[in-house]
Amino acid sequence: MNLRATVFLQAEIVLIGIVALALMIRLPLTEGRAENLDLLNIYLDPFILYGYAASIAFFVAMLKAFQFLGYVKQNNVFSLNSVKALRSIKKCALVLGILIVLAGIFIRIFHAKDDDPAGFLALCIASTFVCIVIATASTVVEKILQQGVDIKTENQQLREQLKK
Repeated sequence: MNLRATVFLQAEIVLIGIVALALMIRLPLTEGRAENLDLLNIYLDPFILYGYAASIAFFVAMLKAFQFLGYVKQNNVFSLNSVKALRSIKKCALVLGILIVLAGIFIRIFHAKDDDPAGFLALCIASTFVCIVIATASTVVEKILQQGVDIKTENQQLREQLKK
């Protein structure tokens, strides 16, 4: 992969992280329940705090993706570090998917009777599907890279044996 493409993808990851953080700060203020609350009570809402806690998995996955692209940029894709980064991305995607499903179940069970949670549940389904796709793709790429690392290690061992 050429250097420009890798740097561009790293810049995209940083931009996505900044936009996600900005939305996490701004959106609680525009929520319907927030119009009668002070600033402290808006951000201390249990569901908002749950969203912030769940976002840790998202930001860790973004960091690991940034690191993985760094390995690609250094032409060091077939290394244990890149396999570990992909494994972390897979775990973060699975954790985030589970947390989204739990949030959807909570809202479905405990929503107000005059409220329709269909939009929120549709977002939960779509975002869980995205998490599953990311986890599956990272698993496939992780296995391919692990095979490459194994082959590379074997070749290095054979070279060392031939030198002796």
